[in-house]
Amino acid sequence: MAKNYYDILGVDKNASADEIKSAYRRLAKKYHPDVYATASDKEKAEAEAKFKEIQYAYDVLSDPQKKAAFDQYGSEDGPTMGGAGFNPFGGGAGGFGGFGDIFSDIFNTFTGGAGGRANATSARGGDDIEVELTLDFKEACFGAKKEVTYTRVEKCSVCGGTGAKDKDSVKVCTKCGGRGRVVVQQRTMLGVMQTERVCDMCGGTGKIIMDPCPECKGKGRVRKKRTVSINIPAGVDNGQMLNVRNEGNAGYNGGPNGNLIVVFRIKPHPLFTRRGNDLMFDMPVTVTQAIFGDVVEIPTLDKPTRVEIPAGIKNGTVIKVKGKGVKDLRRNVYGDIVITVKVDIPRNIGVRQRKELKEYFDKLDQSAQYEDVEKFRKKLKSLD
Repeated sequence: MAKNYYDILGVDKNASADEIKSAYRRLAKKYHPDVYATASDKEKAEAEAKFKEIQYAYDVLSDPQKKAAFDQYGSEDGPTMGGAGFNPFGGGAGGFGGFGDIFSDIFNTFTGGAGGRANATSARGGDDIEVELTLDFKEACFGAKKEVTYTRVEKCSVCGGTGAKDKDSVKVCTKCGGRGRVVVQQRTMLGVMQTERVCDMCGGTGKIIMDPCPECKGKGRVRKKRTVSINIPAGVDNGQMLNVRNEGNAGYNGGPNGNLIVVFRIKPHPLFTRRGNDLMFDMPVTVTQAIFGDVVEIPTLDKPTRVEIPAGIKNGTVIKVKGKGVKDLRRNVYGDIVITVKVDIPRNIGVRQRKELKEYFDKLDQSAQYEDVEKFRKKLKSLD
């Protein structure tokens, strides 16, 4: 049986383009792979499959031609011989010219169905809530336990979500008799046809609230501030998300709560720049250190360590300190500290010092070997 793309996105067949887009964005956020970065392999696989299904459903319903074909034939590919969407009369998915919807409604009248669409009493999950959480650089690297305070929709604790002051305040809708749907007669070229519609008196709930709950004013739901404690794994990066299940807005008609999606914003470090799991920084050295070499102390995330600067090091040389970077979010491995050496040439040299240095380096140039200078000179000669 072909999938119903409207059901996948949780929208009505008559939903507008904006409503379809809004539903897609909400579900795409809920099942995005980044949300399941710390979940089990099974949960990751299920979320990935759901995400692809949502993506494909939106691709069809956001394309006017594909949507029209799906609405008419039950398939975005149009009618196919022998397929579920084949229609010898060129009409809707139900066949018989342009009366597919009429016959579908007649069928639902006898079977009690709702045309594949959820009614007002169906259980539906609550909406997700997205909040941003700012972390210090080291909190993101080492992990932390933080409290998040936000506002969500909850089931009214006074009325239990019914929206009524008490049980005697809820009456069966007199128009639909509690069914939530009413039969409407339509005059067509085939005669008088009966179709089923959502009851306009009760909105499809089958009930009328005579005396609403004073706390929620008959809505059955209230907005409340909530604080939850979350464990942040070591290695989270800027823009990554953590999915806290069932901490979002309350569901409908007994449906589950949505999720709380925490988006991390990481404060910059005064020295380190993060690239994946590596920590980068530029380290200036003196000319003396560059010529003769040295052993210097550098900071890491926990305690300082010593690094050797080889004699004759060149400007821009990269030195790596293995395993002193950030822990990988999914594995028990660590990145590196990557140091770029910057030779700092002094500028405030006195006249006497400048003269003495000039004499010394002139003698040095006569005996020393400058590999890069020699290579460059050879290239210049090759141009002649």
